[in-house]
Amino acid sequence: MENQFFVDSDALSDAALERKHRLENDPSSRTDHMAYMEGQEQISPDIREKVLAAMHSYRPERYKANDVTRALRKESLSVEDLKALLSPAAEPLLEQMAERARIETRKHFGNTVYLFTPLYIANYCENYCVYCGFNCYNHIRRMKLSHEQIEHEMQVIAESGMEEILLLTGESKSKSDVQYIGEACKLARKYFRLVGIEIYPVNTEDYRYLHECGVDYVTVFQETYDSDKYEQLHLAGHKRVFPYRFEAQERALMGGMRGIACSALLGLSDFRRDALASALHVYYLQRKYPHAEVSLSCPRLRPIINNGKISPQDVGERQLCQILCAYRIFLPFAGITVSSRESESFRNGIVKIAATKISAGVSTGIGDHESKYTGKESGAEGDEQFEINDSRSLDRMYKDMSAEGLQPVLNDYLYV
Repeated sequence: MENQFFVDSDALSDAALERKHRLENDPSSRTDHMAYMEGQEQISPDIREKVLAAMHSYRPERYKANDVTRALRKESLSVEDLKALLSPAAEPLLEQMAERARIETRKHFGNTVYLFTPLYIANYCENYCVYCGFNCYNHIRRMKLSHEQIEHEMQVIAESGMEEILLLTGESKSKSDVQYIGEACKLARKYFRLVGIEIYPVNTEDYRYLHECGVDYVTVFQETYDSDKYEQLHLAGHKRVFPYRFEAQERALMGGMRGIACSALLGLSDFRRDALASALHVYYLQRKYPHAEVSLSCPRLRPIINNGKISPQDVGERQLCQILCAYRIFLPFAGITVSSRESESFRNGIVKIAATKISAGVSTGIGDHESKYTGKESGAEGDEQFEINDSRSLDRMYKDMSAEGLQPVLNDYLYV
């Protein structure tokens, strides 16, 4: 495991520090990451098995330039073509890929760029994920917003003009149970046209309840699709169970959600294999649930509180652009979201080529939208999950997109 991830806190007790070190250094002290925990729903593993089989058999170095050019000439791509577009052989042909991706984006989405903002309502977490600022062994200011505080944050955000919100929590069922999240979703429906969630995975019946509370779509990051690497990075907590997390999006669709988003956190493992698995995860879900709205995200690692050394492995902006272009060409109808983890210049460029959705007015802290939007300190804020790289407001983002000849869209969905 990479030493860059492990940082001790002076605030940890001797007992906590001893357990943390044991989890890091003694694999026998960790639970089986492939075994479901009590209460975790099991569904058909058919999609998981197909995705992982394709990922494990993928050898990026085997593809040549002619494999890439052949794929770019096709109107509809096969899985084998996607593998070629994600290979090192495609990097010298990035301009051709970008032009093909741009054509596909304009054909299916026009010049529209969808805008949304995330709202973190709690940062308590029971998992030990070694790269995450919220992990249970990281000494940060923890906070859970009350319903009154949540509504106030939503009022501040809504006054900016935002119409779509993504609600996030740390992964703590005891501090942020499904009912708490559901009540937050009901509040969100009062102020926003579209409501998404990015929370810990839950069972189908819980997703059904959250959908009834007003949730439209569910985002889950698999982090890495390499199960061995996943085991090394997720050392404790419910998130440790690899298959349960993998199947979260399908359970969400079974629970009635209109849409789902998949992603790997690029930089944790071999980014080409993770990018392939992410795309195939969406591809097979789309084939099994053709009514669903599916999308992809493409986050890279960012520094966290108490560890500024965390950064993606071998995933530069050029490689990220290649991945996004491959996504667009292979999945022309899928949404593609680029988060504020990326720079202003990169996001300005990629929305002209492949991305269709972008965040604005972003904070990954708890309870600090009032200070961010108005400059007024609330005095009650929780620490952020990671450092963002593009802090533009909705108004600034809207103007920047318009100046580039794009059409910012705040909402395109009507309830009847």
